[in-house]
Amino acid sequence: EAWASLQPIGCLHTDDINTRFSLKLKLALIGQSLFGQEVYTSLRKQGHKVVGVFTVPDKDGKADPLAVAAEKDGTPVFKFPRWRVKGQPIAEVVEAYKSVGAELNVMPFCSQFIPMNVIDHPRHGSIIYHPSILPLHRGASAINWTLIQGDAQAGFSVFWADDGLDTGPLLLQRSCSVEPNDTVDSLYNRFLFPEGIKAMVESVQLIADGKAPRVIQSEEGASYEGIQKKSNAKVNWAQPAEAIHNWIRGHDKVPGAWTVIDGQNVTLYGSSLLSGTPADGQPLEVEGLATPGLVTKTGLVLHGSDGKALLVKSLQFEDGKMIPASKFFSSGESSSVELSPEEQAQAEEIRAIWKGILSNVPAVVDTTDFFKSGAASMDVVRLVEEVKQRCGGVELQTEDVYMASTFQDFVQVFVRRLRGEDQEEELVVDYATQDINNMTVRMPHQCFINGQFEDAENGKTSDTINPADGSLICKVAASSVGDVDRAVAAAKEAFENGPWGRMNPRDRGSMLYRLADLMEEHQEELATIESMDSGAVYTLALKTHVGMSIQTFRYFAGWCDKIQGKTIPINQARPNRNLTFTRREPLGVCAIVIPWNYPLMMLAWKSAACLAAGNTLVLKPAQVTPLTALKFAELTVKAGIPKGVINIVPGSGGLVGQRLSDHPDIRKLGFTGSTPIGKHIMQSCALSNLKKVSLELGGKSPLIIFSDCDMDKAVRMGMSSVYFNKGENCIAAGRLFVEESIHDEYITRVVEEIKKMKIGDPLDRSTDHGPQNHKAHLDKLVEYCEVGVKEGATLVCGGRQVDRPGFFMEPTVFTGVEDHMFIAKEESFGPVMVVSKFKQGDVDGVLARANDTEFGLASGVFTQDISKAMYVSEKLDAGTVFINTYNKTDVASPFGGFKQSGFGKDLGEDALSEYLRTKAVTVEY
Repeated sequence: EAWASLQPIGCLHTDDINTRFSLKLKLALIGQSLFGQEVYTSLRKQGHKVVGVFTVPDKDGKADPLAVAAEKDGTPVFKFPRWRVKGQPIAEVVEAYKSVGAELNVMPFCSQFIPMNVIDHPRHGSIIYHPSILPLHRGASAINWTLIQGDAQAGFSVFWADDGLDTGPLLLQRSCSVEPNDTVDSLYNRFLFPEGIKAMVESVQLIADGKAPRVIQSEEGASYEGIQKKSNAKVNWAQPAEAIHNWIRGHDKVPGAWTVIDGQNVTLYGSSLLSGTPADGQPLEVEGLATPGLVTKTGLVLHGSDGKALLVKSLQFEDGKMIPASKFFSSGESSSVELSPEEQAQAEEIRAIWKGILSNVPAVVDTTDFFKSGAASMDVVRLVEEVKQRCGGVELQTEDVYMASTFQDFVQVFVRRLRGEDQEEELVVDYATQDINNMTVRMPHQCFINGQFEDAENGKTSDTINPADGSLICKVAASSVGDVDRAVAAAKEAFENGPWGRMNPRDRGSMLYRLADLMEEHQEELATIESMDSGAVYTLALKTHVGMSIQTFRYFAGWCDKIQGKTIPINQARPNRNLTFTRREPLGVCAIVIPWNYPLMMLAWKSAACLAAGNTLVLKPAQVTPLTALKFAELTVKAGIPKGVINIVPGSGGLVGQRLSDHPDIRKLGFTGSTPIGKHIMQSCALSNLKKVSLELGGKSPLIIFSDCDMDKAVRMGMSSVYFNKGENCIAAGRLFVEESIHDEYITRVVEEIKKMKIGDPLDRSTDHGPQNHKAHLDKLVEYCEVGVKEGATLVCGGRQVDRPGFFMEPTVFTGVEDHMFIAKEESFGPVMVVSKFKQGDVDGVLARANDTEFGLASGVFTQDISKAMYVSEKLDAGTVFINTYNKTDVASPFGGFKQSGFGKDLGEDALSEYLRTKAVTVEY
């Protein structure tokens, strides 16, 4: 019961706190650091009174951030170097503390030993923040040990202080998943810091409201580990690679795991596990390592005792200099660049930024070291952001500061980045290749996360099969939940902090135009991959699958700088005047889940609108057709789209799709697929975080052919409505209604045309009809036809698998189909024409039958009577109506269904609304 009382706390949000809390406390803040400063500021914003701040003395003339904030607000600040001498409280210090009259001690981060007569003095006692899920990892190095021991979950606890070491009763806990390459810094910055601030505020208010629990810590599973210092952080190479990786990341950035190379201590940063064969490189002897390391273009490859490998990105030498590990053998080759007058002016602006941060330094000179002058990790973030803001938007990374810690080195990095000389290395792609269709196709087959191709974290793969002959094309990474989480984290970072979110919309459009141009340059390769992977006839893949994808990106590229809000007249509140306007804003991270029938085109229909609106995305291609999506990912890098904006995670729907539906950081999910899966996704999206959803689902589209039609056109377009793309077409005419006076002639002519169709190799330019997408679908189609025969429909032709290798289905025609039959109601999603006749002149009767379905994706009518055509189009209950044509979609025309065919639109201006939100702003002046 006590634990249950802790859990609902997680449902509270800061906004709820603002409106619902009324009771306030007088607080003493005991601690230090930027974390302490943020807790202090947040508590004051919530209306609590901080009656005193007790922090550490100034260091090198620089005050702690908590002291800076409190002094600025006029809050009493006490800077005691210690609270005890020889284990005994210092009386004057304790008296000074008692004089502020606090009702509760809040200790967000405190490195000093606080006497128990201070801890117990306030009527509510004291609460402490600890960065582990207690009772696990008690002690001062909790975050380090969470990573060193390879814990799957990290988190923090807020507990009531007692006379033990992190043993007091629990008030509140939060947890998060540990990502495979998390470091102390990344884990702290992503979760422990921001969520910890919120939790401390919640905890204080729970105490104020008399609702704070006290749950006695269990000693079962309790652990205490010693403080990690540089002296005990040396790497033991006689371990498996994963243990070494955990040791390195568990000390990254503080205190830093180290080893001995060329007789000097070298600290290792940026570890990740490797799968597959490492790239070629230059051997490097490392003390204690049985197998020499390998300096490659991506970093330093090191092997554990189990023969598996890890990759280290950065190295730091004893003098503090940090370099990319890939530059180990060329680290002394770089030369200084001469600055132009304009660059010299910007260097002076940077000097002013350094001086603002290093307030304790009399002057910033070329040899001033950022870290030796007292800067901490949060100062690194401030430096990067101030340079970006004040120096022309130049994009630097925190790693640049660590690798160029002196002022002169930092300016050199800045100038090279300003000139575009310091670009990232070329994308590394492990291709699967095939010589086919008079070309060599090069197919990426790994996950694409944060601008890089990489294996699934668990090493799992799935086979992708060529439906033309059943052969293996290649093995493709099968993403795990962890891969999805990393992709979402990358997309979130790219949206919130990357250049994409700050980019001028016109520049964003230019990038999408460039991407479309690259797709056009590679259209034959894309169409070949699409044909191999999905079974689409090559000519159709070239024109429609790929061609329309290119058109879609060009269309939405043009929309980027035309997304506008409105100015709205409202009632004036005299004597003041008011202005109300709306802003159209991107949603954030969007998930896109696409089907297997048009792999690239469905990607384009959703992604282009999503990106044009300014969002970032994580896309799951169908498990059986992932290859063009991964080739597309490669082209996005060449187009210059920033890392993290587009992420591709191939894998199963039950695992990857479910995690996308559930993920709390995703704000929108766009799905094309079956109605049952769509319903499940909608439920998951609602239960997780009420994310926005658009669904393009199943269909049973009616096509009505009247006796006054153009017969030649009706036959030709009627066949296209069913057999286009082997019938694997969302808007395929699932049921034809033919007026009785022309019914027999119509069927005869359709069968004659079917006999002329060439079934065969989809890469053969003369082929009309290719294989179905995969074996399970072919089996389902054969079963569908068997049901039709059993129910009494007339099988005119087809209904069987073609007797040849591959997954080929005969084009099929059923007549005499009655309204109650299974094949009259259910979608085949294959080359099966289902025909019913209707009475001469019975327009309303056939409309009632056409609309008697839970689906409403598309529909069609053939007649030369324009009045009849317009009447029928008005009455048909479907998102699209074709008149005397079929399958005529265009990038400018909205596409989407009614009823259980889903909601929301792809294509056209309407599609942008699926990926935007409207904010109303009212100004009084």
